[in-house]
Amino acid sequence: MGRRPGQSRGRQHGRDREERDSEFADKLVHINRVAKVVKGGRRFGFAALVVVGDQKGRVGYGHGKAREVPEAIRKAAEAAKRNLIRVPLREGRTLHHDVTGRHGAGHIVLRAAPPGTGIIAGGPVRAVFEMLGLQDVVAKSIGSSNPYNMVRAAFAALKHQDSPRGVAARRGKKASEIVARRRDGIDSPQAAADV
Repeated sequence: MGRRPGQSRGRQHGRDREERDSEFADKLVHINRVAKVVKGGRRFGFAALVVVGDQKGRVGYGHGKAREVPEAIRKAAEAAKRNLIRVPLREGRTLHHDVTGRHGAGHIVLRAAPPGTGIIAGGPVRAVFEMLGLQDVVAKSIGSSNPYNMVRAAFAALKHQDSPRGVAARRGKKASEIVARRRDGIDSPQAAADV
């Protein structure tokens, strides 16, 4: 897309950023009132945890603090857009395989689910899945119920998610070979015991 004569580079860059931002949806996960102790007493502010995503496989989370709630949410959304991750989805609706993630005392188990299951997950983790674009997934949080640790544990799990195409590229095989093995049940524990 070329610049029109007389159009500044800054304005062009601003329009590109608006187009990029419009493809992302954001969801407020948690808001917390925080206090800073100063000489005259306490100064109150707000801390926000926001998850953003394009609902097509890209998602990120961010944290922002400000004196007012809207400003804290805006800062958190900006931070989230800066650290997006891409997650491979199976059929655009679920995970390729079961995976676990940890952060601090937060421990989460994510499982792929058949069509029609829906998102079975609580609060903060549900927001991550909705922004990611998952439609069928089961999640169980074990340990901490702190929203920050839950979201970070979910991201730790999602970073370990791999598609058959990615595995095939790493192992120098065709994706169809790996998917065929999965369908035949060769990777299942029962088939391994039979061999």
